[in-house]
Amino acid sequence: MEETRQAARQRRRRRRLMVGTTTGLVVTGLLVCLAMAMQPDRKKDAGRAPATTVANSQKTDPPALPEKKKSPTPSPSKVSASPSAGAKKPKASASPSGTPSSTSPGKTFTTSSLAGRIRGKVTYPGVATVYKAGVGDGACSYGPSGDMMIAAMNTTDYETSKACGAYILVRAADGASVTVRITNECPLPCAPGQLDLSEQAFAKLAPVSTGRIAITWSLVSPSSSGTISIRYKTGSSPYWCGVQAIGHRNPLARLEVSTGGGWRQLTRTDYNYFLSPDGSGCGKAIRLTDIYGEQLTISGIALRPDVVQSTGVQFARH
Repeated sequence: MEETRQAARQRRRRRRLMVGTTTGLVVTGLLVCLAMAMQPDRKKDAGRAPATTVANSQKTDPPALPEKKKSPTPSPSKVSASPSAGAKKPKASASPSGTPSSTSPGKTFTTSSLAGRIRGKVTYPGVATVYKAGVGDGACSYGPSGDMMIAAMNTTDYETSKACGAYILVRAADGASVTVRITNECPLPCAPGQLDLSEQAFAKLAPVSTGRIAITWSLVSPSSSGTISIRYKTGSSPYWCGVQAIGHRNPLARLEVSTGGGWRQLTRTDYNYFLSPDGSGCGKAIRLTDIYGEQLTISGIALRPDVVQSTGVQFARH
């Protein structure tokens, strides 16, 4: 009987061992399945990690931008291609290089930049062509010229008559040179930088039959140019007038008239007269300013249409 009970206990222990072993195997299998099921997610996370690192790096420490290079100064022809000119204007020096003496009445200086496209101490590349200038009159409305060393400036650099009266030194490639005064405008297809010379002036550089040559040119301030004159346009009166300056050594930037309450700047036309459409300042004192900022105040000029009246003053050389 005792042997029978002992055999029964052994059978029960074997069943418990088998159940435990089976349970252990089942649990182990489940863990393995779970591990395998989770494996793709780990790979996916591993694939995202570098992108997250780069993104964080870009947010906290962006790469340095390359240093911008300065653009070279464009030539006049390049400048005209983008008028937003553009084309940008040059800064003036704090004080003009030519200073009037204390004994020169009516002379003052401004400090702002007044030069347009044509500036002092700048050499421009271009071409010279030739035209029949006749008596030398042109778009600047100066009338016949006693000196035929004259030229027409291309429309772009003519700049609504701002080039009128400018003295230009023109040089050919072989070193020949001539100084001309701008009295006319050369319309399109004259290109920026181009000068149309009178036959007499062109002959100083090359045979007239050549017709077209490469040149460089620059603004000059001649030593001998007489004094400035003033002329009122035909039809001028106390109710409307046009005023013109003639014979100025340097290009003219502004013409103002006295109105009693101050100075009024007149608008310049493409035919080189400054207009007062309501007669303000007509027959009163006149103030001229050149592109270097020098100012000349002129009094005593009568309102006499189409009469050239000398002022006895001149701008300083530069």
